[in-house]
Amino acid sequence: MDWIILVIAGLFEVAWASLLPATKSFTRPIPSVLFVATLGISMYLLSVATRTIPIGTAYAVWVGVGAVGTFLVALLTGAQSTNLPQVIAVAVLILAIVAVRLTAH
Repeated sequence: MDWIILVIAGLFEVAWASLLPATKSFTRPIPSVLFVATLGISMYLLSVATRTIPIGTAYAVWVGVGAVGTFLVALLTGAQSTNLPQVIAVAVLILAIVAVRLTAH
């Protein structure tokens, strides 16, 4: 169950990271409140997952899910373009996240 919680925490990381530009340096109240809320939820769920998952493993997976997810959101919303080497690098990152999960005790 804690692995599912960890992935959900990573998805909330995607949310707060994707909201960050909309805050306009925290000058826009609604995106700023949403940013803080999703950040808090993400951190709380990460802390819950670390009850049974070692912090190094949990953090690596959380950051990886957040990085890949945020990259995909930026591509899908048109906020970022990409190229083949970058896509390959993200694919390697996905493989690394899976490897961390599969080798965890």
